[in-house]
Amino acid sequence: MRITKIGFLIAFALATTSVQAAGLASIDVPANGDGPALKAFVWSPCATPPGEVKLGPVTLPAVRGCPIAGNKLPLVIISHGHGGGSLNHHDTAEALADAGFLVVAVNHPADNFSDLSRAGDISIMFQRPEDIRRLIDFIIGKWPDATKVDPDRIGFFGFSRGGYTGLVLAGAVPDFRDPKVPCPEPAPICGEIRRNEIPAKPLSRDPRIKALVLADPLSFFSDKESLKAVNAPIQLWSSEHGGDGVLPESNAALAANLPGKPEFHVVPAAAHFAFLAPCPTALAGSQPEICRDQDGFDRAAFHRAFDAEVVAFFRQHLGARRTQ
Repeated sequence: MRITKIGFLIAFALATTSVQAAGLASIDVPANGDGPALKAFVWSPCATPPGEVKLGPVTLPAVRGCPIAGNKLPLVIISHGHGGGSLNHHDTAEALADAGFLVVAVNHPADNFSDLSRAGDISIMFQRPEDIRRLIDFIIGKWPDATKVDPDRIGFFGFSRGGYTGLVLAGAVPDFRDPKVPCPEPAPICGEIRRNEIPAKPLSRDPRIKALVLADPLSFFSDKESLKAVNAPIQLWSSEHGGDGVLPESNAALAANLPGKPEFHVVPAAAHFAFLAPCPTALAGSQPEICRDQDGFDRAAFHRAFDAEVVAFFRQHLGARRTQ
């Protein structure tokens, strides 16, 4: 297990990182018997110089509808946290697209910023992995640009509940009833667990996912037994302080119990939401709870280092060439 304190990487990233172009498009996956309709954004390698795309309070350095540069590209799927959205990690998506990856970030139905209708229900913990499976099915099947994707090189990036989602897809088996696993999330999930109101629907591994980056994952995995089937390489990130139901000690336990021993990074002075992209001024004013960091923590500088590490990990395990 490699444990890295991230601070020394920040100065290096400040000197070496530059903004590049990424194509931006959208995907709509129709509803079927396995789940509701899905919406997602796609970032792709793009040969056109970047412009600006404004989406609500966020301005992206991107090119709308840019033809995808390259063929048989590795794919990375992004899964957001509780009440989040597909733009939460746009800087990481941009960095990966510039490095030659296709990146697709989903909006999880009923657990996103505009629709929280089932965000507090235990059923959402079963729907989320199925969302990702259906999204991958569509991208490598019926998506018009499916030939641009290499189905043998698929990675996953997950934050918070998205990290939980990735662990399930990697083969971990959550035990919601295990009394050793704390349930610090808000009601009604914890109440449903205590009352044993847990769906009987099975959760299973998706072997198409070959490598995972997990940032402050929400953990219902108490021991080595629950993680024994996980065999994909993992880059695991932990904030020092945690938050929103994620405990730093749970991340340390995951690092110790995962059978393959992940590449483990601890981010000093960071709280949970430090893994979200730096907030523009308008968003920082309206959403201080997810935008404000501890005094002395520079989220923008951290993300330059973080994105570089994520790109390096996926290059190592999925492979991609630069597009320029």
